[in-house]
Amino acid sequence: MTRAERRNLRNGLLFASPYLVGFTAFMLYPLAASIYFSFCEYNVIHAPIRIGLANFRVLFFDDARFWRALYNTCFYTAFSVPLGLGVSIGLAMLLHRKVRGLAVFRTVFFLPSIVPIVASSVLWLWVLNPDSGLLNGMLRQMLGIDGPGWLADTSWSKPSLILMSAWGVGGAMVIFLAGLADVPQVLYEVAEIDGAGPWGKFRNVTLPMLTPTILFNLVMGLITSFQYFTQAYVMTGGKGGPDDSTLFYCLYLYRNSFMYLRMGYASAMAWLLFAVILAATLVVLVSSKRWVYYHGE
Repeated sequence: MTRAERRNLRNGLLFASPYLVGFTAFMLYPLAASIYFSFCEYNVIHAPIRIGLANFRVLFFDDARFWRALYNTCFYTAFSVPLGLGVSIGLAMLLHRKVRGLAVFRTVFFLPSIVPIVASSVLWLWVLNPDSGLLNGMLRQMLGIDGPGWLADTSWSKPSLILMSAWGVGGAMVIFLAGLADVPQVLYEVAEIDGAGPWGKFRNVTLPMLTPTILFNLVMGLITSFQYFTQAYVMTGGKGGPDDSTLFYCLYLYRNSFMYLRMGYASAMAWLLFAVILAATLVVLVSSKRWVYYHGE
C-alpha cells in the first residue's frame, strides 16, 4: 500500500471506530457470551460452570413449562399474523379510495401503531375488564349478553391478546398503501374490459401485485410475534396467568434470566428461539417462489 492509501485506511477506521467499538461491545460480545453461557450453569453471582448440553436436555425433556410457553407462542403467531395481514390489507384498500378527508382517516388508523406499547396495554386492560370494561359493556348494552372473562379466563386469554394485536396494524397498513400505489392502473382497465367486478379485480390484479408486500409483512410479523413479550408482561404482571395460558416464550425466558437468575438456561432458550424463527423465515422464503409475483419478471 502507498502512503496515501495507508492514510486513507487509517482515517476510515478512525471514522468508523465508534460503530466498530459499539458493535463489538454491545452486539458481538453479548452474542458470543450467550452461546458460551448456553452450555453452562450460570447465575451471575458465581462463575459459569460448563455442563455441556444439560440445559437443552432439561428444556426438551424435563421442563413442561417450556413446551407450554412454546405452544402459547405458536398459537398466538398462527392466529395474530394472518389476522394482522387481513386487517391491514382491508384498511389499506379502504384508505386507497378517493374520498374527502382521506389524510385524516389515514392518520387516525395509523396512530395506534405509534402509541407506546405499555400505554396501549394499560388501555386494553380497561377495555377487556370483564366487569367494567368497554367491550363487555358494549356487548351488554347492544346485544344483551354477558361477555367472557377475557384475560381472566384461560379459554379467552390468548384470543384477547390476538384481538388486541389487530389494533396496532397501522405500520403494515402504510406499507400496503405503498404497494397499492405501485399497482399499474392499466391492469384494472384490462380487467374491467374482460368483465371483472370488484372481487375479480381484487383477486386477479390487486392480490397478485401485493404478494411481495405480503411476503415482507409476513416475515416481519412472524419475527415480531415469536418475540411477543411486553403486552403479556404488562397485562398479566409478568406471571403469564391465568394457569400459564399467557406464558409466552419470551416471558418465560425473561423469568428464567432475571427472576430465577438462570442465565445459562435462558441463553439456551434464546438460541432455540433464534433457531425457530430462522426455520420459520426460511420456510416462508422458500415457499414464496410459488406464490409471490414480481412485476416485470
